[in-house]
Amino acid sequence: MKRHDLAHIRQDYSKKELSLQDCLTDPIAQFSQWLDEALASEVNEATAMNLATVSAEGKPSARIVLLKGIEQQQFVFYSNYSSRKGQQIDASSYVALTFFWPELERQVRIEGRITKVSAETSDAYFQSRPYTSRVGAWASEQSRPLDGKATLVKRAAFFAAKYMTSVPRPPHWGGYGVNPERIEFWQGRPSRLHDRVVYELNDQGTWDKCCLYP
Repeated sequence: MKRHDLAHIRQDYSKKELSLQDCLTDPIAQFSQWLDEALASEVNEATAMNLATVSAEGKPSARIVLLKGIEQQQFVFYSNYSSRKGQQIDASSYVALTFFWPELERQVRIEGRITKVSAETSDAYFQSRPYTSRVGAWASEQSRPLDGKATLVKRAAFFAAKYMTSVPRPPHWGGYGVNPERIEFWQGRPSRLHDRVVYELNDQGTWDKCCLYP
């Protein structure tokens, strides 16, 4: 297949089905069930998710981050608060997450408000990371211009020498939790007649769900 044939690339999906009756009442529980299936199926990078943010100027940006937990109904990940994504989160507290598990022909889309997790939660997770990752959090001025790899290596060596045994969490690094307001489950089907079930949080704080046209 060559690049001029891109318009002809297509794949038919037929492994599973998804109906309204199949879905649990709670979308977080439904997501957890799907994630467990993805992990059991050894889906490549099952916890990888596309995080979409918006700048103060209304310009969208997206990147892949890793889900590190589902805690208190939040989807939790960790990052540098001073990074480009951190600045955009400060500018707009609404984000979108997308999981794609091609081996299962599934996709999950999540939209909601994002907040920082507690300092205690961030501290606990930071200390669970490998030593080199903890040092790296200090060494990297994430998203800022870098004049060469040697500078980064030098910074890593400096902080490794400074924190030889115990590495504290940097004040600019920690966790975020996404509080979902809309979650859509997508199951690929033949002839592009895909199954889509969406949950939306209502004013009473409970979830409504319905099917969508593909």
